[in-house]
Amino acid sequence: MREKNHNGTTGCGRKNETTNVDKGKDKRMGNMNRLSLKKLEDQVIVITGASSGVGLVTARMAAKRGAKVVVAARNESALQELVRELQMKDYPAVYVRADVGIEEDVNKIAETAIKEFGGFDTWVNNAGVTIYGYAMEVSIEDMKRMFDTNFWGVVYGSRAAVRHFKEKGHPGALINVGSLFGDQGTVIQSVYSASKFAVHGWTESLRMELEKENLPVSVTLVHPGRLDTPYNEHARSYLEKQPVHKGMLYPPEAVAEAILFAAGHPKRDIYIGSQAKAVKLIGTAFPRLTDLLIERLMPPTQYAGRPSNSPEESSLHKAGYGLHERGTNIGWKRKTSYYMKASKHPLAVTVTFVGLCGLAWAKLRR
Repeated sequence: MREKNHNGTTGCGRKNETTNVDKGKDKRMGNMNRLSLKKLEDQVIVITGASSGVGLVTARMAAKRGAKVVVAARNESALQELVRELQMKDYPAVYVRADVGIEEDVNKIAETAIKEFGGFDTWVNNAGVTIYGYAMEVSIEDMKRMFDTNFWGVVYGSRAAVRHFKEKGHPGALINVGSLFGDQGTVIQSVYSASKFAVHGWTESLRMELEKENLPVSVTLVHPGRLDTPYNEHARSYLEKQPVHKGMLYPPEAVAEAILFAAGHPKRDIYIGSQAKAVKLIGTAFPRLTDLLIERLMPPTQYAGRPSNSPEESSLHKAGYGLHERGTNIGWKRKTSYYMKASKHPLAVTVTFVGLCGLAWAKLRR
C-alpha cells in the first residue's frame, strides 16, 4: 500500500513535495551565501582583548569609522582610559572588565552591549596569550589557563554571539582571530599552537553547523602572520632569554583592517600576509620539509639579548599592561599587508592574474 502523507495525498505526490522542500532549502542556502551585513558605521561591535595590540587598534579604528564599540579585557584601568579617549571624540563606547576564560564574564559583555546599545552586530574573539616553553617543561596549570583564554574564551564568545543573532533574527558577524600556528605546529610555542588549532577546528565546525541550520551568521577565521604587538611581552616564558619577534612583521593595523572588512563582508578566511598563507600551503604540500625548516629556523629568531620577564610579569594569570599597540620587536616591520588587501577583492585579483598570464604567454609566443 502507498503511505499517505500528512495532508492526505498518497505517496505518489511525496516526490514532488520533497523536491519542493529541497528547492526551498537550496534557495535559503543561496540567500545565506549572499548574506547582507550592515555597513560598519551602522554597527555595534564587541571586541575582546581590547586593552592592547590588535584589539586596541581595532577598537580605535572601528570607532573612527563610525561604529559603536563595546570593549572588553581584564585591565579595567586601560579600558577606562580607552573609552574616555573615544568618548572625548564623540565616539559611542562602553567597556566591560571581563576575563574571557570565565563564561559568566563573557555573558556580561553581551548583556552590556544589549543594555547600552540594544544589541550588537559583530562579535570579535580576539583575546589571547602565549607561552614560550617546550612541551615537556610547561606546567599543566599554565596549559589549562592558556586554553581558558585562547580556546574557551572563543567558545563562550561564539555561543553568546550566535544566541544573540538567532534571537534578533537578522544577520550578524562572528570573527575569530586564529594564528599561522593554528595551521602549522611549531616549537617552543607548542601549547599556544595547540590552542589555536582548537580555535580553527571550532570555528570551521561551528560555521558548518550554522550553515546547515540556515542561521544568518557570517563566521570568519582570521589567520595572522607574525605581528608587531606586545604579544611577546605579555607571554609566560620558560626561556632564559626574553622571546622577541624578528624578521618580517606585520602591523596590528593590517589585522584590524581585515576584521573590520569581515564585519561588513562575509568572508570564510582572511590571511594577514603572504607569510601566513605560505606556511599553510607549504605545510600542507611538504609537511616534512616544513617541520625541518621550523625546527632549524624558529629558535634563533625568537630570542632577545636580555633575560626573560619573570612569571609575575606575564599576563597569563592576570591582566598585563595596557594601551600599547606595538611591542619591542625588531626586524622588518611592514606598513601593511598587500596580500590581505588583495584578498578582499579576489575576483579582481583573479582577473588581473589571468590577464597578466595571457600577456606573458602572448609575448613568449611572439
